[in-house]
Amino acid sequence: MTALLHRSIGADLPRAVSGKGITITDSEGRVYIDGSGGAAVSCLGHNHPEVLEAMQTQMTALSYAHTSFFTTDVAEDLADRLTARAPDTLDHVYLVSGGSEAVEAALKMARQYFVEIGQPQRRHIIARRQSYHGNTIGALATGGNAMRRAQFQPILPETHHVSPCYAYRDQHAGESDAHYATRLADELEAKIRKLGEDQVMAFVAEPVVGATLGAVPAVEGYFTRIREICDRYGVLLILDEVMCGMGRTGTIFAFEQEGIVPDIVTIAKGLGGGFQPIGAVLLARKIFEAFRDGSGLFQHGHTYIGHPIAAAAAGKVLEILTRDGMMQHVLAMGERLQTGLEVALGQSPHVGDIRGRGLFRGIEIVADKGSKAPFDPTLKIHAKIKKAAMARGLLTYPMGGTVDGINGDHVLLAPPYICTPEDIDQIVDRVATAIHEVTAAR
Repeated sequence: MTALLHRSIGADLPRAVSGKGITITDSEGRVYIDGSGGAAVSCLGHNHPEVLEAMQTQMTALSYAHTSFFTTDVAEDLADRLTARAPDTLDHVYLVSGGSEAVEAALKMARQYFVEIGQPQRRHIIARRQSYHGNTIGALATGGNAMRRAQFQPILPETHHVSPCYAYRDQHAGESDAHYATRLADELEAKIRKLGEDQVMAFVAEPVVGATLGAVPAVEGYFTRIREICDRYGVLLILDEVMCGMGRTGTIFAFEQEGIVPDIVTIAKGLGGGFQPIGAVLLARKIFEAFRDGSGLFQHGHTYIGHPIAAAAAGKVLEILTRDGMMQHVLAMGERLQTGLEVALGQSPHVGDIRGRGLFRGIEIVADKGSKAPFDPTLKIHAKIKKAAMARGLLTYPMGGTVDGINGDHVLLAPPYICTPEDIDQIVDRVATAIHEVTAAR
């Protein structure tokens, strides 16, 4: 028996006792390649000596100071590093302790912004079905993950959802990327007009959809059209990069590859690299100026925001991520991962799609490749693949409900950026073996 409330009651979990590089070792001496970085968190692997040194240095100087009394050098430095890498208009940073906190803060920023500029009637949030934005009440309501929302629906605030950009299943036969992007943007515009052209405050989206869909990027031109619609109706564009940001897709910010700039962007996971709990919100200058020239404050806060040790860890992680060659390495290893998966799984009758960007790749599992029909959800194919991969010493991040919150299975891979070509090949071999084994025994 355990006094700890685990995610799954009665789960017999191995005990992690140490980590080094891309591996975690359990109490029985089994070594696992961390092929998913936990939940796309451990971007630099485990126990990176430079990050540990930065944390230890800060620990000996100051472990905690409440942000209503003090700022710290490490928090200021982290904000400077983030804004230096962001477009000029994103020139202020609000530090939090994780991804859900970041999304909650972003939503409250959007609401307060419109209050400050004299548009208090704006209250509606629009996001996309088959999305995930966090587990706190506001973030959960914003997300479109039907399975996670279901039992909490009665207490969730009202939000609105439009279609995801999910080309594998939703792009029509013969429909060009441009027409598909326009169709989706038109759907957003219609939703805004239905709710009221001056009633919507924000549209929220992941540049590359993570856990719910399995590393699904948008088609070319989609976010350009979305940005145009938001601008047309004065709606703030909030991009959630909690999972796909901080170099995961091959650029520090995932939105860089879309040729647009959001009004607010949320980051976490890879920002701290798993060394400390931390997240951040980058906000546009116009939002900061509305706060500064209005009430003079952002009416929000948590006890551990701007934590010095977390900020020290994140500052060093970001420094390493922005060194020459790091993002090029992520792109090169991402291409090797994609190619390897296509070779190993492309002919499988049960692998429908292999997609993603950088070191962020998803494999969609199907019962029939031709029809794209998913497996019966009661089979829990994704859970069986996770178990089979772990038995081979590989950690993956599978999920069910890919298609509609109930049906569909996928496997998400998000290995550390420090992977070598040989590491990538091992990940491909182990995940492919697990998938073949489970789907063959269905």
